[in-house]
Formats: sequence, C-alpha cells, structure tokens
Amino acid sequence: MLTRIAGGEVIDPVNGRAGKGDVWIRDEMIVDPPSGGQADRTFDASGCVVMAGGIDIHSHIGGGNVNTARLLLPEHHAAHMSRPAVTPLSNAGWSTFETGCLYARMGFTTVVEPAMPPGGALHTHLELADIPIIDKATLVILGNDDFLLSLIRDGSSPAMIDDYVAWTIASTRALGVKVINAGAAAAFRENVRSFSFDDVVPLYGVSSRRIVKTLQSAVARLGVPHPLHVHCNNLGAAGSADTAATTIAAAEGVPLHLAHLQFYGYGTEGKRKFSSAAARLAELVNQTPEVTIDIGQVMFGQTVTISGDVLRQFSARGSAHPRKTVIHESDGNGGGIVPYRYRPDFYGTVQWAAGLELFLLITDPWRVFFTTDHPNGAPFTVYPQLFELLMSRDARERMASGLSRKGLELTTLASIAREYTFEEIAIMTRAAPARLLGLSDRGHLGAGAIADIAVYRRDKDIAQMLGSAALVFKNGDLVVRDGEVTHYRWGKALRLDPPVEGAIKKRLEAYHQQRYGLSLDWFTFPDSAIGREHPFGEVSCRS
Repeated sequence: MLTRIAGGEVIDPVNGRAGKGDVWIRDEMIVDPPSGGQADRTFDASGCVVMAGGIDIHSHIGGGNVNTARLLLPEHHAAHMSRPAVTPLSNAGWSTFETGCLYARMGFTTVVEPAMPPGGALHTHLELADIPIIDKATLVILGNDDFLLSLIRDGSSPAMIDDYVAWTIASTRALGVKVINAGAAAAFRENVRSFSFDDVVPLYGVSSRRIVKTLQSAVARLGVPHPLHVHCNNLGAAGSADTAATTIAAAEGVPLHLAHLQFYGYGTEGKRKFSSAAARLAELVNQTPEVTIDIGQVMFGQTVTISGDVLRQFSARGSAHPRKTVIHESDGNGGGIVPYRYRPDFYGTVQWAAGLELFLLITDPWRVFFTTDHPNGAPFTVYPQLFELLMSRDARERMASGLSRKGLELTTLASIAREYTFEEIAIMTRAAPARLLGLSDRGHLGAGAIADIAVYRRDKDIAQMLGSAALVFKNGDLVVRDGEVTHYRWGKALRLDPPVEGAIKKRLEAYHQQRYGLSLDWFTFPDSAIGREHPFGEVSCRS
C-alpha cells in the first residue's frame, strides 16, 4: 500500500523540513517520494500542519499505583457513574482502553510509563498491553531496594553494580532506569520523615547523592540511551529549588534527566515563605548541557497524585481532596495515592506559573520535555490547553487575570514574551523525546521512520487544533479522523535487552531464596507473558 499525504505544511526538525510538501508511506514505513509512483490512496493535507506522532516521556498510565487509584476513587470510574465532564479525574476514571484512544486523538503515538517497580513488572506490562494504538515503554525503579543499597554499602565493584542494573532492565523489559527520592523509602522504614541529597540512609550508611551517582554511572557505562531519570528529594517543599540546584550540579558532565522539575521550582520569598524559583533553575539548566528535564506542569482542577515517593506522599496525606489516601511500602518500592485539587489560589498560582516559567526560560527545546507528570500536575487531556499557553502570551495573560495577584508577583511570568513556534513544539514533543530515548525510528518524517504521523487542521484556536487531530497514522494505519478513533490496532512494547552475566543471576537466586524463600523465577517472566506486546529490536545497549 502506497499512501501520499499531500500538500501539508510539513514540520520535521530532524530532517530540516519546514514548508509545504508531501509525506509518502509504504505499508508501515515512511519512504522517499517514489519516482513516477502512483499512490494507492491520497489524503489532502492542504491547510494542515503535518508532524511525526507525539511522544510523551513521563506519564503514569499503568501498573499497581494506577490501579490502586482506581480502587481508591470508584466514584470517578466510568463503571460506577458518569465522570465529571469539566474535570476528568485522570486515569482513575478511564479504562486502559480509553487511555490509548485519548492519546491518539491528540496525535500522540508513543508513551512512557516512568515508574515500574521491578516486582510489579508483569502487572505493569499486562496492563500496558491492554492500551490500544500507542506504543508503550517503561522505566524501572532502582535506588531504594535492599540489594542495591547493600552492594553500594559493601563497596561492590562497578562491574557488579552494572550487572545488577542490566539484569533489572532485562528481566523487567524496561527502556531505562528511574530513581525516586534515592534512599528515602529505605530511610522512611526507619522513621525518617525528611531526607535530602546528602543525608545518609540508616543501616546502610550511604547518602542519596552516592546512590544517584552510582546509578548514573552504571546507566552511562551500560550505554542505556536514556540517562538516569531522577525524581529528586524534597518534592513540593518550599525551598526545594535548592535540592534541584544541588542535583543539577552533581551531574558533573555525565547525562542526567530530572523529572517534573516544576515540583522543585519553589523558593522561600514573601510573607508566606513560598515563591517561584523557576527562573533560577532555568538558568542552571541552560548552563548545564548534560542535564535534560521534563516539566510536570500544574493545571487547575481535580486530579490524583500517584507516586513511588512514599515519604512525600505520607507527608501530603493531610491535603488530600477528597480526604482519603493509600500509603504503602514494600522493599523500597511502595508509594502513595493522594487525591488533590489544584485551586487558583496563592499556592496553586505559584505552581502554575513556575512550570510555565521553566518552559519559557529554558532556551533549548531539545532539553525540555512536555509533561504534566500525568496525573500528578494534571491529566494528560489538558495538553491542548497547555500548548495554547506556551504558544500565546495573550492566552497566558487571560488565564493569569483570574489567578492570585500576590502569587503572580512572586514569579517572573508576566515579563516573559516568548511564544513557542510549531517547530519548537515538534522538537519538544517529537524529535527530542525520540533522541533522548534512543528511538531513531520515530520522532521524524524521514525515510526509514515508522509511519507515525499526526495531521492538524490549522485553526486560530490552538487548543482545538492540537487537541483534535484531523488525521493520525500509526505504523501507516489511519487510526484517527477528525478527532475520532476510526481504527484500533495494538502497539508494541519498546524495551532494552542488555546482556546479563551469569554470576549476578546466581547471586540474586541466593538472595531471593534467603530473603523471600522463593526462587528468582518468581520475579521474572517470559516474553510470551506480555501477550500483544513484542520486543523492539532497534534499541540496544552497548555490550
């Protein structure tokens, strides 16, 4: 099948295309224009913007914590009653099937679940396999588990630690590694309730800094394309910008990715000792080329916070809305579910503005990534409204007019004139995520890329334009027309398969027998267990 998307405004930063042209598809792949070729079908894209399919690098769409949120909030689930129309409550109100459809309607075709506990890998993959259309990937959590902390405490060799990280990635079918408040969950078990970057984990005698640096080095040595994905200490606290600044400085020339930086963009200025420090962090990011970040933008309304940061969630339980929570801990991989409503009051205004400041003040769109930390800052269905805020200063001013004046005075947002272009949007949501994740087959419209393509009909209403794609192709199949799903297909599991040394398997077998009385086989699973998902062969680690 030869398909032509004709006459659209093609925006493809990777291949230097920014103007009217055609995109050709043969079966599942994008191809060069055939010499004298006659298309089997042609789609008229005149008056439309044509981009590669969108890629979301940080969105909590599957796994134990997501399902726990559904259990905690049955009143917001479609099986219980109609979902509130004005503020959809994140994944708590959606089935896995709806998740794929909602992403596809906006032109997104690849999504990363960024927090998979190793012991919950099978559950996570089975749930992701039930999400249609989009390709999925996962980041596996390390940094609070007894095995790793013991290796670091005992001075194990870098090779031994590399072997353990490689085994964890391979056995859980992950695409990368995430560390959540390194060491804090282990400290939480010892009744620690505040934990910073240079604090030491009781019983192990290792600091959060040492854990992060150990994992950062291991990920780099293994050649994992995505740098260590860091959820820093002190999330959400006044003064957390100091923690983020210290973590940025600790990169020391080695790639490092900081997740949802907005939640660390807070200073202690003003009468309430809470202010935006986003401008300071943006400058630090601009000066540190080895650091990439995603935002975790706050938008107003009801949501539910889902996190493996058990210390933070335990501390936040008093602010739950509605007033019910789940806090759990299991071998350093627990967390918590805390429903929350972001209000346009002083504190909500500062948070909202801080995220936008980071988006607008970090100058390199290749190093800042478009997320709401779904659902923690807001559900991903607000993406169209967020695009509008980034692309229109007038839209920001209209929204700010209804927010806390005192809160806005403690930010720099009003002074920022920058408006994102479509090319910058394409970089931030397509080209840069593909490069960061090592996915050379997507994020662009060049020959050899998979035919993941989004076509948007130009409209002065940016939210309407980018929230309801005119056409979406997934692997060459037309799956969305005029904002409605027209065809269902199953995506792939994007994963790494690094080589694993036999010695680490023997050591892990003995550890699991001694600690759990179970064979290591209980914690691994075959590819066949994943069902519809399949390994993706073009992403690989260095041997």
